[in-house]
Amino acid sequence: MVTKPVKYRLRNKALTVGLHAGLGVFSLFTLLPFLWMIGASFMASGEASTFPPKLIPNHFTLEQYHLLFSRLNILRYFLNSTVLALGVTFISLLVNSMAGFAFAKFKFPGKNQLFAFLLSSMIIPGQVTMLPVFLLLKKLGLLNSYFGIILPGMASIFGIFLIRQYMVGIPDSLIDAARVDGASDFFIYWRIILPLARPVLVTLALFTFMGTWNDFLWPLIVMTREEMYTLPVALAILMGEHAPDPELMMAGAVITIIPIILVFLFLQKYYIQGILIGGVKE
Repeated sequence: MVTKPVKYRLRNKALTVGLHAGLGVFSLFTLLPFLWMIGASFMASGEASTFPPKLIPNHFTLEQYHLLFSRLNILRYFLNSTVLALGVTFISLLVNSMAGFAFAKFKFPGKNQLFAFLLSSMIIPGQVTMLPVFLLLKKLGLLNSYFGIILPGMASIFGIFLIRQYMVGIPDSLIDAARVDGASDFFIYWRIILPLARPVLVTLALFTFMGTWNDFLWPLIVMTREEMYTLPVALAILMGEHAPDPELMMAGAVITIIPIILVFLFLQKYYIQGILIGGVKE
């Protein structure tokens, strides 16, 4: 006769196996479009249009990738996206970390009110501010330039909030000891605070890089010259010019997502950690 504890263990084990099996099937269905995209990028023209869709090409070919690099200047678009994503990420980390440090460790009149005002501005959709920012950049003559993309991304309320929440947890005794030894505020920020805040900086760098790399609307508005297009914009233009050629579209999509996948795989633990950082309390 099977005792109750054994029956409970068997039932829990069965539920666990069933749950994992269901999640596995769901994950497989989620990956199907991604797998089809990769397979279609290695197919000859017209092969991806068959029904039912095939995941594995009849004959692997690099024809679509050769066409992208030889006729469609995809390398220039890739370099544009790389320069912009790295530039926005570097400058954003510098500006956001300084602002976060000031809000976390400095005392000045109206600090809490200013921080609350910044947080309240997060409810304003980014699309609302696009027109005034565009007109400002036009006055400054920064349209069709890298600075037209980098300048609006120099600071973000989310980045300041994320870093501030993390730096609040750094003991004030470290800063007081450094000041007693005669260290300046910039020395404390650069040599003490930044090394301790490395996890949140890596997390914010990941968020910023992915957001800038995948951004479509703002580069489309600011850039009007074809040689300044980023990969998402170039891929959308490519879809309009080569609509009947899904294999070419999939090859362009694969090139677009490769850097994001690599960055995420290397920094995924920081990505998960970044979701939890915002919950740090004073």
